[in-house]
Amino acid sequence: MQAKTPTLPYQFIEGIENFKFPLTPREIGTVTSVSTGIATVSGLPNVGFEELLKFKNGLFGIAYNLDEDEIGVILLGKDFLLKAGDEVERTGRVIDVPVGDGLIGRVIGPLGNPLDDKGTVWFRERFPIERPAHQIMDRSAVSVPLQTGIKVIDALIPIGRGQRELIVGDRQTGKTAIAIDAILNQRDKNVLCIYCAIGQRASAVAKVIANFQEKGAMEYTVVVVAEGNNAPGISYIAPYAATSIAEYFMEAGRDVLIVYDDLTHHARAYRELSLLLRRPPGREAFPGDIFYIHSRLLERSTHLSSDLKGGSLTALPIIETEAQNISAYIPTNLISITDGQIYLSPKLFELGILPAVDVGKSVSRVGDKAQLFAYRAIAKLKLEYAQFEELESFTRFGTRLDEGTKKTIAHGKRIRECLKQEEHQQLTVSEQIVILLSLKAGLLDTIVIERIQEAEQELLNNMDSFPQEIIQRITSNEKLSEEDSQTILKISETLLKFFLDKPEV
Repeated sequence: MQAKTPTLPYQFIEGIENFKFPLTPREIGTVTSVSTGIATVSGLPNVGFEELLKFKNGLFGIAYNLDEDEIGVILLGKDFLLKAGDEVERTGRVIDVPVGDGLIGRVIGPLGNPLDDKGTVWFRERFPIERPAHQIMDRSAVSVPLQTGIKVIDALIPIGRGQRELIVGDRQTGKTAIAIDAILNQRDKNVLCIYCAIGQRASAVAKVIANFQEKGAMEYTVVVVAEGNNAPGISYIAPYAATSIAEYFMEAGRDVLIVYDDLTHHARAYRELSLLLRRPPGREAFPGDIFYIHSRLLERSTHLSSDLKGGSLTALPIIETEAQNISAYIPTNLISITDGQIYLSPKLFELGILPAVDVGKSVSRVGDKAQLFAYRAIAKLKLEYAQFEELESFTRFGTRLDEGTKKTIAHGKRIRECLKQEEHQQLTVSEQIVILLSLKAGLLDTIVIERIQEAEQELLNNMDSFPQEIIQRITSNEKLSEEDSQTILKISETLLKFFLDKPEV
């Protein structure tokens, strides 16, 4: 018996006849050679500059050298996964990074991959890592201070929200410690923080993250990590990816602080890639566009106008010098790009003057425009300290000194002692004002140098003795009257007299 052929429904037949299979063109090339961190590719005639290319095994690269016969590609992963003859495909897009509130509290790589064993990174959208800086008319003046909790910086080298302040100094002088203290001090100040580690040792980054977790800073911080053993391409894109994450929050109207630790490794990674790609070397073997790669990064930090929700992005780039040579190629480039620098002296570090900030070589080009009014009561402190340092250099020659000069030197030594501060011991604005106002008025001049830190702690332990309405005026950025200053000084004088009457420990 012959089986009947099943009859298909009319709708199904009509669907088959009307179905159109979409043809998506794919442009595929071939890997011609592979080197450390780069590859050369042929057969992609329509590829664009900085377009993302896809290799096998999930490896990606950035088309960087667009020559007539071949393309130089920066690899974003392990180069040993490739070999000559492998296929490479265009993606038709540039490299991007996930952004959104889901990144807060996470440790991620520059490509958005999680590094903290907390599962998938949840994000709202993706931003290209390379974005044009906001136009001049989109920006507002820097006027709101960003408090670091460090006396010498907040009082003498103020930083404003939207400013770019370079931290520069030799190796192991406390550059990262200052940046970390600035992040830790943003707790309960409605400032989001991005810490971007570029080419750092894994142990050093782990220590920083553990510190953030211990102090509760991960609640408002995103950590972007490009380890020292990563491909140079990963180190190269890391600061741009971190900045795109920060810009998402800035454009939502929030204040953001970003730390680049450090741009020395970033410049070296770019130099390595440029030499491998056979780009013409310039001074110190750096390529000619080394200035441009940093300027287009740091120009993205700004304070947006109120029409664009008024968010801000403050940058603290870190740069390492060799033998105190701040006139080297990369440091001078970054000094010219940024709005000031905090210079850390190895000589001060060796003397135990921490933080080792050289006030004479440090500057903030925003100045008191981004400083609370209360600090103007101690405005001449920087001048007094500079005069002391100049006079101190003369005393080394054994010259005779008059009483006025001796008094200036004694006062200057107490300024230097008072500007010392332990790591991770941030002070509030009111605590700083009380100490520095007492210092400027000469209340600490009668105390021996060895007990200055104890006297300072005595004032901090008795902050409840000061009228709360004056403390409130300090923190709310109201002008301090002469009467307010005198009240603070009278109470400080009483506390210090009580301190001197106590037996020395």
